[in-house]
Amino acid sequence: MSAAKQPVLEIADLSISLPKGADRALAVEGATLSLLPGQTLCVVGESGSGKSMIANAVMGLLPRPHVAPTGGRILFEGTDLLQLGEPQMRELRGRRIGMVFQEPMTALNPVMRIGEQIGEVFDAHGAVPAAEKRRRILAALADVGLPDPEQLIDAYPFRLSGGQRQRVMIACALVLEPALLIADEPTTALDVTTQAQILELVRDLQRRRGTAVLFITHDFGVVSEIADQVVVMQTGRVVESGPAARVLGAPRHPYTRKLIAAIPTGEAQPPTRTDDDTRVLQVQDLCKTYKSGGSLFRRGRSVQAAKNISFDLRSGETLGLVGESGSGKSSVGRCLVGLAPFDSGRILFQGRNLSQGEAFRRSAAGKIQMVFQDPYASLNPRHRIGAAIAGGPIAQGLDKSEAMARALELLKLVGLGPDAAQRYPHEFSGGQRQRIGIARALAMRPELLVADEPVSALDVSVQAQVLELFAEVREKFKLAMVFITHDLRVAAQMCDHIAVMQRGEVVEYGETHEVLRDPRHAYTRKLIDAVPKLAAPAEAMAAAA
Repeated sequence: MSAAKQPVLEIADLSISLPKGADRALAVEGATLSLLPGQTLCVVGESGSGKSMIANAVMGLLPRPHVAPTGGRILFEGTDLLQLGEPQMRELRGRRIGMVFQEPMTALNPVMRIGEQIGEVFDAHGAVPAAEKRRRILAALADVGLPDPEQLIDAYPFRLSGGQRQRVMIACALVLEPALLIADEPTTALDVTTQAQILELVRDLQRRRGTAVLFITHDFGVVSEIADQVVVMQTGRVVESGPAARVLGAPRHPYTRKLIAAIPTGEAQPPTRTDDDTRVLQVQDLCKTYKSGGSLFRRGRSVQAAKNISFDLRSGETLGLVGESGSGKSSVGRCLVGLAPFDSGRILFQGRNLSQGEAFRRSAAGKIQMVFQDPYASLNPRHRIGAAIAGGPIAQGLDKSEAMARALELLKLVGLGPDAAQRYPHEFSGGQRQRIGIARALAMRPELLVADEPVSALDVSVQAQVLELFAEVREKFKLAMVFITHDLRVAAQMCDHIAVMQRGEVVEYGETHEVLRDPRHAYTRKLIDAVPKLAAPAEAMAAAA
């Protein structure tokens, strides 16, 4: 075998233990994979499949001794990483192996400027003159497509968007031109357009530098965009592997077929027709502006998050608010449930004009409820699940025993047993916590449900289950729903009508199947084009030939 074809990374029969009391003994069991220079290998699986454990093992970041390799080898450029000490691993990290984490805001130091954080990579691997370091940092920021590097180098992370922060993380990982880049779910919670930009950026950098990429994801749509090779993992074991075209076009394992089937098709159906013509919600010329105070040396900033937003919603219908981060869709949602004041316009609920503040909450009387993007952050970690669900009805005057009975009934409805009522939020998976969030919202017997990106951070299989639950709930309770999402595949499955938002304005509105079939606005077409598309089996196999 020629030197050019020697694998950058070889993992052979790797096993990683879990602490006592875990749901299984091994996080990873007998995993084997190989990655060549210039290739992208995608490791796919649900949460808990062990894919991120492999990445952390390669980087030497496992929380030993509680989680540690118990067998196998990890060969990087011929050296077994499991035999190296921490000083040797520290020398490899950043210089020869780079890593991009899932959530850049937690990986970046919030009190350090962007340039200082990238500069730490140079400082850790040898002294570089200040002028040369700044030049290379600016070049790295420009290389990942960030606008105005001269200004961004002195900015703090909170001033950047999610996509820009992820680009900074990629710049940090690649600034020393490592041979291997590990990307752990780097696009999971990003807008489809930002995700498309990040995926294209990884492909472009790989073409120019010949970097080997180990890309961890749960989305086969992403896999179809970038993968050369695919490894599918389930509960710690590799259940399928091979060239991407073969795995996508002719999957052999039932679990692989299940993951592929869980991807929303993006094909919309005609809207739900109901006999009830009651307008549950009427939004008329809603405006919302955020203002930041200026100072003696800095001008104040004003951002119009919602500009003359108008729409009607009938009982049993679902309206999708679609757009990128910063489009204003979540601001509209927060105004609808009374969590943010609006500047002008009217919100009519069941024909009544909703005022602001406390008057809003009294007039809505719990009949407008919200399901949040991060269910863990919205649940009190000290409250048992039963108490969290029953708390709202009790506050509205319902008898405690009756409220708890309702909570148990709702837990059953969302697919959790009555024993879940006595457990705490941390004892559940992300998908289960989102089910609990839905149950808590339904406990108030709402007539309007506002769901703000409720499935954006979930595995595709769990996402499919939660979307199915939303559909069942809507049908059972005849709810009107406002469904906020950046993923048009999800909107196609869930929504009767779509309002596409850009910079605070609705640029396109109509029945979902019509908007997606024949978009009229260039921004809508841009969103549709950015959605990762899974090639049909025949196309995938033709590409492999």
